[in-house]
Amino acid sequence: MSAETGIVTEIQENEFNNLLTQEKILVVDFTATWCGPCRLVSPLMEQLAEEYKGRAKVVKVDVDNNKPLFKQFGLRSIPAVLIFKDGELAEKIVGLSPYEQFSGAVDKLI
Repeated sequence: MSAETGIVTEIQENEFNNLLTQEKILVVDFTATWCGPCRLVSPLMEQLAEEYKGRAKVVKVDVDNNKPLFKQFGLRSIPAVLIFKDGELAEKIVGLSPYEQFSGAVDKLI
């Protein structure tokens, strides 16, 4: 396990449940390599990870490799960012959004 660097790591479905129970606030970016808007959200997630280091964990999930997880939350399109607090889904932001929408959602939960 590397030190917290603020870099958003990609997780697999089997890691998701562990993180959900371990992290007070978990931000999950559902993305795919072929998705143009997802590439625009990616640097925002990096910024979020940096700004909230130690207070919120930011990870990404490739939907092509983790379809059941994607479907579990009733998602139909990406980019989709789900924010969990204490294991419960607290916020769902679908589509391309400004950084303030993501940071504001996390602020509400901290």
